[in-house]
Amino acid sequence: MATRKPSIDQDLIRDLANILNETDLTEIEIEQDDLRVRVSRAGTVQTVHAPIAQHQAPAPAVPLQSATASAEAVATAAAKTANTVTAPMVGTVYLSPAPGAKAFVEVGQTVTEGQTILIIEAMKTMNQIPAPRAGKVVEVMVTDGHPVEFAEPMIVIE
Repeated sequence: MATRKPSIDQDLIRDLANILNETDLTEIEIEQDDLRVRVSRAGTVQTVHAPIAQHQAPAPAVPLQSATASAEAVATAAAKTANTVTAPMVGTVYLSPAPGAKAFVEVGQTVTEGQTILIIEAMKTMNQIPAPRAGKVVEVMVTDGHPVEFAEPMIVIE
């Protein structure tokens, strides 16, 4: 019996990748019928089809970005990841203690370990997020009043 080769909807993958870029999510996954597609910032898209028989293996991962990324770009991304403060919970992020108040931190500011850098509201509770280390704020990756996902990058401290 001949098996049909499933076609991959490249427009769907592009749309999911655009959603990742627009929302700064690290991963998104959808499932429809026997097709599941996951796109992550790690650079891979995985397509898995429900097995028809015991011996059928899932489809291989398809690279989302070129496999010829330079070593310098990889090293820069790794350093940025190591210095990135990620969301410890899902909620709404606030960059200041009250509407209209000055932000806890700004790009270029030096922070100390334990200093409050932002607030995440989860289940009507305001959770102060402290700086995990002392350093200089080089990037704020979230927008005041917008939702954040667990492990979403928020602030880079070098």
